[in-house]
Amino acid sequence: MSGKQLISTITLLLLALVVTSGQAKLFVPDLEPWDIWAVSDENNTDRIDHSEWQSILDTYLLSDTADGINRFRYAAVSETHRRRLQDYLDGLARIDPRIYPLAEQRAYWINLYNALTIQLVLAHYPVKSIRKIFGGILASGPWDEKLIEVTGIPLSLNDIEHRILRPIWRDPRIHYAVNCASLGCPNLATRAFTAANSEHLLDAGARAYINHPRGVSIHKDRLTASSIYDWYDTDFGDSMEGLRQHWLLYATPELKKQLGDYQGKIRYDYDWKLNRP
Repeated sequence: MSGKQLISTITLLLLALVVTSGQAKLFVPDLEPWDIWAVSDENNTDRIDHSEWQSILDTYLLSDTADGINRFRYAAVSETHRRRLQDYLDGLARIDPRIYPLAEQRAYWINLYNALTIQLVLAHYPVKSIRKIFGGILASGPWDEKLIEVTGIPLSLNDIEHRILRPIWRDPRIHYAVNCASLGCPNLATRAFTAANSEHLLDAGARAYINHPRGVSIHKDRLTASSIYDWYDTDFGDSMEGLRQHWLLYATPELKKQLGDYQGKIRYDYDWKLNRP
């Protein structure tokens, strides 16, 4: 191996280490609003049916775990439920969400993201981490792959999250709703999102994550937080004080006291292992 090849190999390995560590803020997509989706009909009273997705969640999502992290039983999913998941996604693909009110659209996009993620993992299972799917040497993951067409427009998971959900709703709680099939991620909700329950589920997701050790914890005068708060710091006030104020909205009394007294730095961490039992 030549010196130039050796340097190239070492550079790739170092980049891979950075990505694996969960600190790769450089690789996090910026907000890129996709204006064609910023349309709604607030007078439409129709509702989108998410009962098939709810049936899959009821059957395979474990929420009574000892460590408080919801896990999906990928290995147990039957062929019948795989087909039903595909039918559900096919049905969503035929819908033009823009003819619905914004509240209905938000639930649509969140459920679509989460159902696509489950389908993606199932298609490659067994896999230790979603990052290994289309990951290559940098373990960049599958988020830029076009996985579905909605009204004929190809969409990736990154499109849904960073070009539709985040820029249209400008709500940091979106991060507690979309699930990346990893132990470090906020829990996959046990209920399908709807226009009626989304506010409750978003608040519940924020409260559960922030008060769980993988969200925010202070031990021996050291604050450790999920890398989500580093990757998407602009969504959380772009400052330590902005983060503190966001956490205080949902923190338990004990965590509120710890946050109020804390003056140090933040260590960020994230566990990319698959959220399986």
